[in-house]
Amino acid sequence: MIEAAGSAPTLAALAADGSPLGSAARWAVELLTAPALPADEALAPRFVPAFLARHPRGLASTLAGWRAQGPFTVAEYQPVAHKGWVVLADPAGTRHTLSLTLDSNGLIRVLALQPETVVPEVRSWPELEDALRTDGVEHSFLAARLTPAGPVVLHETAADRPRPTGSAYKLYVLRALLGAVERGEVAWDDEVTVRPELRSLPTGDMQDLPDGTRVTVRETAHKMIAMSDNTAADLIADLVGREAVEDSLADSGHHDPALLRPFLSSREVFELGWGDARLRERWAAGDEAARRELLREIARPLTVRGSDLGATVHRLGLDWHMTAYDALRVLDRLREDGDRDASGTVEEIMTTYPGVSVDRERWPRVYFKAGSSPGVMMFCWLLQDRAQDAYVVVLQQAADEQKPIGDGLFLRGLGARVIESGLLTRPAGDVR
Repeated sequence: MIEAAGSAPTLAALAADGSPLGSAARWAVELLTAPALPADEALAPRFVPAFLARHPRGLASTLAGWRAQGPFTVAEYQPVAHKGWVVLADPAGTRHTLSLTLDSNGLIRVLALQPETVVPEVRSWPELEDALRTDGVEHSFLAARLTPAGPVVLHETAADRPRPTGSAYKLYVLRALLGAVERGEVAWDDEVTVRPELRSLPTGDMQDLPDGTRVTVRETAHKMIAMSDNTAADLIADLVGREAVEDSLADSGHHDPALLRPFLSSREVFELGWGDARLRERWAAGDEAARRELLREIARPLTVRGSDLGATVHRLGLDWHMTAYDALRVLDRLREDGDRDASGTVEEIMTTYPGVSVDRERWPRVYFKAGSSPGVMMFCWLLQDRAQDAYVVVLQQAADEQKPIGDGLFLRGLGARVIESGLLTRPAGDVR
């Protein structure tokens, strides 16, 4: 039972959400609004061990600091699969966002309270461009309708410029896997084994599984896309082989596959990007053959920790560079894969997490992938309406440091504004 004050419709929506996320969101709101704060031992069972490890002195002091900004009223609740955002208003009317991310077992992996990210309304493409302009940040944008004759561009900005994309690379790994499944080389019920040399860093939760744990290919691929699990991606890439993933680049329409050769795993990017500085120097100076040799040398358990990440490394080529058009083409190929897949596995993988709240009456089919790393943020969607008309939206940002980009809530919000605005389906020539 939620005892917090707030908007009646929002409180009703929060109370009615019977999902694991709804349960976690109600519990988190009560932490900040209930008369008393539970003891740490009562809090611990709700969180993954990695979250608790980041708070060795307990959660009480952090939560007490958040509670001191109240009392709060609940203003908005936005659940999207395993992520949720609750907007809370303090006595002065200042709004804060309580963000939650769950792992696959329903435990809280991320819980954060920060000032609300205000996203402006987007009623026209010029308004979108005004919102995207940020000092020190390069951006690309593409909105297009997919037709049998090719994409019809609705609006674009630097859409043919390669930019780092973070985890969007997993779309190519998925297509390499789909090729192996179609050729009969891999079955969805086959298993992969968690091994030390394939263990990566979050996002995701497969890195927390004990060595030797066996997980089906289907579940691993699902986590790779729906939860952007880095260890899952590395397990799938290892299963099909680096060459198969590199072949998928051309098959998926990447404009210059050489940009991503050798194709990096997430573990390799972490190790090269934030490990021994001499590795970065060798990577930056090496040709493709030298870089492949370097990857063979670091085929070992990861030495980098999440706390080591900070400086940007994407300008050294330690990322996966794509244009907005590359993103459009790989999403369109995946739509074709989904249409061809009688098992429904592709559709289930690609539609589980839409990234933002979407009107399913208007958009019954939504494919989504995001990507980020220090100085990098990227979101892309393929949306198909009931008339089978499909549209792609791609937003990309790159900067020399993370601060001007932030945590991605602003760029994600702009994507939601575009999807909600009607701009995608507005008749040609209507510039309102």
